Amino acid sequence: MERSQTISKLAGALITFHLKVDKIKKDANNPFFKSKYASLTNILDAVSIPLAECGLAVTQFPTGHDGLTTLLIHAESGEFIESTYEMTGLKNTPQERGSLISYQRRYAITSVLNLNISDEDDDANASTYGGKATKPESKYDSNDGKQWLNKNTPLYMMACSKLATGETTIEAIKKTCKLSKEVEAELNNMYKPKANV
Repeated sequence: MERSQTISKLAGALITFHLKVDKIKKDANNPFFKSKYASLTNILDAVSIPLAECGLAVTQFPTGHDGLTTLLIHAESGEFIESTYEMTGLKNTPQERGSLISYQRRYAITSVLNLNISDEDDDANASTYGGKATKPESKYDSNDGKQWLNKNTPLYMMACSKLATGETTIEAIKKTCKLSKEVEAELNNMYKPKANV
């Protein structure tokens, strides 16, 4: 991996990106392994707007014979991180090489952006309760796709950091995360908006 001399602004933009980007669903089927995966199109659709809103850009390009380079850059500062890796296919046909590049791109962008990719998560309901039955509802159940902002988690610490520096508000966080009454009250107590003088 290569990186610019400093990455503090890029890191801050990534924190905001993770507050904005949703969990990415596996939308495609692999008939050979009878499994699901997130298609490159689905991943790019999910990250393009949050990346742009945070001033981040990702570009990927083939390198050498079997390599792929992924570059994440912060537009305003020029800070970047870059990674190249190689993957060799079984055949050397143009079709396989094209397929291999798409495969590499999916995994590289997922890794570089630390994306959360999952099936339509039933929270083990099918295996616990059988079939399509669901577990009893709790105050943490929701179908809106937002992640809970739980105390003492990396997401919570990032949110606190952004609130402390004035880079976000509790209302903005609530647009992308679910907050329990307890967490919202605690954040309001710690980061009360400053009164205009």
